[in-house]
Formats: sequence, C-alpha cells, structure tokens
Amino acid sequence: MVIRAAERGDLEDIHYCENSSFDLPWSYAMLYDDIIENENTVYLVVEKEGRIIGYGGMWIIFDEAHITNVCILPAYRGRGYAYALMRELNRAAKERGADAMSLEVRVSNRAALKLYKKCGFSIHGIRKRYYSNNGEDAYVMWTERGPGLEAL
Repeated sequence: MVIRAAERGDLEDIHYCENSSFDLPWSYAMLYDDIIENENTVYLVVEKEGRIIGYGGMWIIFDEAHITNVCILPAYRGRGYAYALMRELNRAAKERGADAMSLEVRVSNRAALKLYKKCGFSIHGIRKRYYSNNGEDAYVMWTERGPGLEAL
C-alpha cells in the first residue's frame, strides 16, 4: 500500500471511488475544484498494487483541519486502509499547523463512527437534516486541541 498526494491524473479514479461509496457523491467538477484549484486543501490517495482504492481530503483553515471525505472502495474496506489514510491526513494537518480536526458523519454510519473514535474524534454536536438526499442528521466530531492530534 502507498499513500501519496493526489494529482490531476487521479481525478477519474477518485471520482469512481466517490460514486462507489456515497449516496450523495461529489461531482467531478466539485472534486476538481477542491483538489486542483483550492490552495487550502490536502488530498491523499491510497494505492494498492498500482490501483487507487481510496482517497481522503481536508481543508486547512487557520489552525484547524476539516475532513471533507474519507473513502475506500467497498471491496477493500475493513482491512485498515482507512485508518492508515487517517494517520497520513493527521500527519499532513500537523505539518500545516493544524492542532485540531473536525468532520461530519452520518449518524447511521457505524463503521465510520468506529474509525473516527479510534482516531481520537468525539461527538461534539449534531447537524439536523444535514444530508440533502434523505434528511439524515450528521454528527459533528472533533479531536481535542494539541494532544488530540497525537491519538494517531
């Protein structure tokens, strides 16, 4: 497994991962804008035997990192790839001066909740009807400032 910075040539594979994993996927144009055009983002891809099997991204806003997406193709889930990706996102956030991380996650996504708790995130709030496709709520999760980023 290799985790590396996403590149323009990875966009088709990232879009495929996105569409294979989410009920409300980002469009190709949204991914392009965020990954290529936005200077305040970090996107990483996970490669297995030369194939992109997942990706993750975050916005760096002053001293905080906000996770936008973490995605592993269904056939590769449950093997530690998402945890390894979260470790690398954490490292990249610290390198860029972030001392806390946040994200939103569907309240029904038990696997993601388990992963994020393992990575040092805890629930700090709820966004009612956050997801537009079905009105599902989202938990707002944060790591603690400073030492919270050391959980990984």
